[in-house]
Amino acid sequence: MLKRLLPLLILGLGIGGFLLLKATRPTPPPVTVAEREWPVSAMTLSLGRHTPRLALYGEVVAPDRVELMASLDGHIAERPVREGEHVAEGDLLVALADEDIDPVVARAESEVARLDAEVEAEQVRFDSDGKALAREQELLNNARSQLERMRSLVNRNLASRAELDADENDIARAQVTLVSRQGELDGHPARLASLEAQRRQAQAALSEARRDARRARVQAPFAGIVSQVQIAPGDRVRDGDPLLELIPLAGLEVRARVPRGVQAELMTGLDQGVDVYAFDDEGGRYRLRALSGQGDPAGTEAIFEALPSTPRLRPGALVSLFVERPAVADSALIPFSAVYGADRVYVIEQGRLVPISVTRHGEAPGPGGGSWMIISGEGLADGQRLATTHLPNAIEGLRVTDLSSRESESTSQPPDQRPSQTQTPSQEQSTTDTATVADTASIEEDAP
Repeated sequence: MLKRLLPLLILGLGIGGFLLLKATRPTPPPVTVAEREWPVSAMTLSLGRHTPRLALYGEVVAPDRVELMASLDGHIAERPVREGEHVAEGDLLVALADEDIDPVVARAESEVARLDAEVEAEQVRFDSDGKALAREQELLNNARSQLERMRSLVNRNLASRAELDADENDIARAQVTLVSRQGELDGHPARLASLEAQRRQAQAALSEARRDARRARVQAPFAGIVSQVQIAPGDRVRDGDPLLELIPLAGLEVRARVPRGVQAELMTGLDQGVDVYAFDDEGGRYRLRALSGQGDPAGTEAIFEALPSTPRLRPGALVSLFVERPAVADSALIPFSAVYGADRVYVIEQGRLVPISVTRHGEAPGPGGGSWMIISGEGLADGQRLATTHLPNAIEGLRVTDLSSRESESTSQPPDQRPSQTQTPSQEQSTTDTATVADTASIEEDAP
């Protein structure tokens, strides 16, 4: 009988012990799921008047760059300059050998002298033909008188017919000579005009030869920098061969492509006579001279002339410019991290994000020296806290913690009023359980 009751007794003791332990266990603290707060940095908005700057990237060009060419065939006798040297106006750059220049000028001078002599000979010939024509006319008149007498004699049978024919032949020859002489006189103006034309042509060739002889000693037309030297003393060059290039020290320009949205603004300023200035990173100043006559879908080139105070530039170099645009009233200067998309920012109201639509007006230097964005919008006001931390999941109503405000409050409180950092073990356990549940809830909410 005892053997049968012992198992039941053991089972009953086990059930009773389980119920006792269950009844006397400690009650766990209640678990509450807290909404997650995203820590963000923020700044206080201050509306005012800000001047946006347009960033441009252009190339330095020299519109007055000169490429000097050889004016004659010959050998290089002198080249006293080298690439990169600074020269003043009138300095000698290149000189051809005199033995290659003098014959060219001499030939042109001799051709002019020859034609001068021919013109003078033609004038002498004309005077001689005029005198000869008068004598030949007298001879023809005498021959005609002789012919009349001979005819009278022949009619009276006092002379033969052969003598009459001889006198008639003499008159015919005299007439031919007279006509030929008259033709020479009539052709004098044409021959003289032809010689005069040839002499003018030779005179022009002489002027060209003397001009080329002067240009054979190449001098700097302005103060500049020698570039692209392609010859050396002793080289043989032909007429038109390139010698070197000269870049002016003044008159350099920067050509930068301007977006289409800014072209109308710049053109309006030019039409109204308003000077538009640009600046580079080294303190150089440039003035907008014009916009290029041609453009493309990417924009139009703006031509900025370098002012005298600008540091020395080199053609072909790339320059970053900043153009000051008209100031924008009631605008704010914010970092780029605070802008979402193209036209949205978030302000913090009662610990939650509130979106505001804004208009972007360009860039300007920020407090730390970098570029910040200038914005304006109807919903912006002084004193608003703008979230500057870029959250990938930022939406309206997202709960956030303003780290900047919390740090300033913590720093401003006395040490004895700051919250205690010491917790009891039970508090630590409770905090850990709460954080675990909150993180689990956040993970479940973020999960797709």
